[in-house]
Amino acid sequence: MSTFFSETAWICLAIPMVLCGTVLCKYKKSPRPVPSWMVCLAGLCAVCLLVLSPWWGLILFSLSCFLMYTYLSGQELLPVDQKAVLVTGGDCGLGHALCKYLDELGFTVFAGVLNENGPGAAELRRSCSPRLSVLQMDVTNPVQIKDAYSKVVATLQDRGLWAVINNAGVLGFPCDGELIPMTDYKQCMAVNFFGTVEVTKTFLPLLRKSKGRLVNVSSMGGGAPMAKLASYGSTKAAVIMFSSVMRIELSKWGVKVVSIQPGGFRTGIAGSSDKWEKLEKNILEQLPREVQEDYGQDYILAQRNFLHLINLRASTDFSPVLRDIQHAISAKSPFTFYTPGKAAYMWVCFASFLPAGIYDYLTERNIGKNGPMPRALSMPIYEKKAT
Repeated sequence: MSTFFSETAWICLAIPMVLCGTVLCKYKKSPRPVPSWMVCLAGLCAVCLLVLSPWWGLILFSLSCFLMYTYLSGQELLPVDQKAVLVTGGDCGLGHALCKYLDELGFTVFAGVLNENGPGAAELRRSCSPRLSVLQMDVTNPVQIKDAYSKVVATLQDRGLWAVINNAGVLGFPCDGELIPMTDYKQCMAVNFFGTVEVTKTFLPLLRKSKGRLVNVSSMGGGAPMAKLASYGSTKAAVIMFSSVMRIELSKWGVKVVSIQPGGFRTGIAGSSDKWEKLEKNILEQLPREVQEDYGQDYILAQRNFLHLINLRASTDFSPVLRDIQHAISAKSPFTFYTPGKAAYMWVCFASFLPAGIYDYLTERNIGKNGPMPRALSMPIYEKKAT
C-alpha cells in the first residue's frame, strides 16, 4: 500500500512539473523576465516540501505548479506577421523609440506625429523600414485624426488594424495645484485625456474588426498621487478609468484593453528651458495678487528645481516600457495593467493600500522636505496666527 501511495505521489508530482517546464521553455521567448513573485513562490514551495508532511507539501507544490502553468500558458507571444499598429506621439521620447522598436520587430507601424515636417518625423523616415508610415496627427485636432484614419484604411484595405497605442501626452509645468493656470489644466486634459478618447473612438471600428488591442499609456502619477502634478496626474487618472471601462465594454467584441503606468523615464515630456521660462511667466501673469503675495515670486520660480529633480531621477533606458508594450500587443493573454520602471508598482500599491497619512509622509520624504516654503508660511507672524 505504501508503495502505491509513493508511486501515486511521484506521478502527481511529475505531471505539474512537466507542464510548468514545458511552458517555461516557451516563456523564454517572451520579452519580459520571469516575475519575481514566481521565483518567491517556487522558493516557498521548496521550503514547505521540507517542513510540511509529504502529502501536504505535495498538494501545495502541485497547486503552485498549476497556478504557474495557468499564468504562463497565456504569456506565449503571437506571431508578428506584419501586424499593423498605430502609435500617437511619435515625434520624440517614448513614442519615437516605440515606433522604431516595433518596426524592428516586423510590425507595420503608423506613427502619428504632431509635425510631419519636423526632425522627429524625418528621423523615423530615414531610419525605419518602408513598413513605417508617418501620419500628421495632432490628437487635439479631430480633422487630422479623421484624415489619419482614412489613410490607415486606404493603406491596409482588408488587412485590419491590430493595435492602437495612445502615447501622446504633455506634462505642463509642475507646481502647486493652486498656482497652475486653468489654461494648463485644460491643455493637459485636451491632450492626455480627450485626445486619447478621440483617437480611440475613431479607430475602434478597425480594432473591433480585427479583435485587436487598445493600449493606453497613462502614468504612475495617475494611480499614485504626487505633489506638483495636479493637472498631469488628474488627466492620467482619467485615462486609467477610461481604459478600465473600455476593457469591460469591449470584451464582448474580443478587443483587449491595456493600461501602461510607467514610472520615471526621461522622455523629454518636461520640455526645454525656454518652455519652462514661458510657463513661469504665464503663471506669474495670471495669478491673483493675493495668491502671488502668499506664495512669493521666489517660491514660484524655485518650482523649476522640481523639473531638474524629475530629470535627475528619471531613467534614460526605455527598454522596460518597450518590452511591456510589446507584451501587451503580442501576448495571447496580456495583463490588464503594466507598471514598468523603478518602484512604479510599489508606489501604486502604497497609494492603494496604505493609510493616507503614511502615504503622504512617504511622498514628502521622497520629494524632499527641505525645499522652499511659500512666503507666507515662512513668516513668523503667520506661524503665530496658525497656532
